[in-house]
Amino acid sequence: MEERTVEYWLDIAQYDLDTAEAMWQTKRWLYVAFMCHQSIEKTLKAYWSGTREDSPPYTHNHKRLADGCGLYQRMSAEQRRFIETITNYNIEARYPEDRADIARSLTPKTCRYFIDETKELTKWIRDEYSAATKPSASSDATSK
Repeated sequence: MEERTVEYWLDIAQYDLDTAEAMWQTKRWLYVAFMCHQSIEKTLKAYWSGTREDSPPYTHNHKRLADGCGLYQRMSAEQRRFIETITNYNIEARYPEDRADIARSLTPKTCRYFIDETKELTKWIRDEYSAATKPSASSDATSK
């Protein structure tokens, strides 16, 4: 897949994470969680785009994306728990009947945790991408 596609996903993932920070500053807790979800989703799609021949599926499910590109098996138990938690803040946050319940469950402390964990997880995914796409020493030796 073209590097431009990976950069596209990473750029908008960072924009979403920056937006989560802005929403935290303005105490818009529902949108903090939503934008963290979006940032992780797009970072996973960047990894998928850069390591597979096919395009990432049209899904918002982090586990499905991580599993499909081989990252889920390498995630820690804590990372797995986090993506399973934050995935819930995508679809449910869009429907009026769920929105009020979700909004009540979000506190400044919870949202700070979401942002911090999102930063760590997206960095880990980017690092995994760099490692997966870095030319190996053996291929360098054979190309000389």
